[in-house]
Amino acid sequence: MRVPEPVAEVRRAVREALPAALPDATNGPFAASTRTNSPFAVIVACSGGADSLALAAAAVHVAPGPVLGVVVDHGLQDGSDEHAARTAAQLRAVGTRADVVAVEVGTAGGPEAAARTARYAALRSISQQQGDAPVLLGHTLDDQAETVLLGLGRGSGARSLAGMAAWDPPWCRPLLRVRRATTRAACAAAGLAVWDDPHNADPRYTRVRLRHEVLPLLEDVLAGGVAPALARTAAQLADDDAALTALADGRRHELVDDDGALNAAALAADPPAIRRRVLRAWLHDAGVAELSDAHLRAVDALVAAWRGQGAPPLPGGLEVVRARGRLRVAAAGAGTAPHAPPPIC
Repeated sequence: MRVPEPVAEVRRAVREALPAALPDATNGPFAASTRTNSPFAVIVACSGGADSLALAAAAVHVAPGPVLGVVVDHGLQDGSDEHAARTAAQLRAVGTRADVVAVEVGTAGGPEAAARTARYAALRSISQQQGDAPVLLGHTLDDQAETVLLGLGRGSGARSLAGMAAWDPPWCRPLLRVRRATTRAACAAAGLAVWDDPHNADPRYTRVRLRHEVLPLLEDVLAGGVAPALARTAAQLADDDAALTALADGRRHELVDDDGALNAAALAADPPAIRRRVLRAWLHDAGVAELSDAHLRAVDALVAAWRGQGAPPLPGGLEVVRARGRLRVAAAGAGTAPHAPPPIC
């Protein structure tokens, strides 16, 4: 029996994505994985929407072993537990084992961000329990386009404009070249009942307005092709960012001492794109979290525009101080003696 084209397209996308997520597979990219502490080849996060349902059905056909479907119940809507149970039943019908995981959603960053944080934490924990099995997510080309547009509107740098990565352990996104309309058609062809999350039509959410107002207007004004063009932009920037990051990683290993201090005097001669990537990675390694662009540029000024200025404050009660041509991360106020001017190097 001939497989409907939308179903075949989704399966091809998953088949092409799996080798990166399962590099330890033996006897070819689709043979059984060498992981021995999990019976599952992959995990599929499924909300019951068209994208994740189509993804789960495709994974059953092309994954090198059994598939675990996971439905996260955020508890944010009436009857969410019943919906989660129905989605799990549908996943079992297509051939996965399916578990429902209830999470508690906090408030940090707003409802979207808080739900995402809780969901990803639960999925990461399950991945670790299953021997670091890759977690397949149903983000499509349309989601990628929305992500790039959000980044453009917020003045983000290349790393953010590169969008979502196809493989960012443990996350695997096979559908970044597949349109949302294709996943819906694949579900219809397979007889899968799609659930449309009412939050995806709520104009209180920025991404919803981008999807239903901004992108259609851009498509009209620019005569179509905007979503694929934005996705191509993300792919091109991802390649550029990967190359610059690799160069910066090599440079960082050259400039960081055994005690963690960074040679700022030597780093000053590097191009800004390399220099700031070195600083970002070095600060992350030193335990600085939630680093903003303003924080990064203040630290960069200690390297590229050094005039004996004071230590810029960082999140978590930390600061960066410069002494004898080297940078160190210290607790705020601990880097230099009170009222003593910093040494000029």
